[in-house]
Amino acid sequence: MASKTTMRSPVLLMGLLLLLSCTGMSAAARLLEEYPHPEVPELPKPELPPHLVVPEMPKAAVPEHPAMPELPKPKLPEHPAMPELPKPEVPELELPKPEVPEHPAVPQLPKPEMPEHPAVPELPKPEVPELPKPEVPKHELPPLPEPEFPPKTESHYPVPETKP
Repeated sequence: MASKTTMRSPVLLMGLLLLLSCTGMSAAARLLEEYPHPEVPELPKPELPPHLVVPEMPKAAVPEHPAMPELPKPKLPEHPAMPELPKPEVPELELPKPEVPEHPAVPQLPKPEMPEHPAVPELPKPEVPELPKPEVPKHELPPLPEPEFPPKTESHYPVPETKP
């Protein structure tokens, strides 16, 4: 692991170089601003020679392609016919039906007699005394003051035209 002094020295060197370059640049810029610049004479525009006329090149004669004779289409051998294969006869198999035992008969049970419900006597309604309603004071807020807006100043931007 590097020691602290070896890590500090490159950083310190870079900082010193950056400081020196900034001060040098600012001094050079100040000198350029303070001293007058020499007048640069304006150079005359050179006259260009007129465009040369390129003579038109004669077109080279392109020989026509010779006509190709029509070649006869080659006769392809016919595909051999597939022989028809006889359909195999599948014998119909008769599978024996499995014997399913019959369900045993469910015996008819007599309906159980339900005892009658006892009659419920009507109970008198209890009287609920009316409770007095408590008086709740009404809270009123003071009216809000009207906000004061600064006077409108004229804008120096043009008002956009409304489209019909």
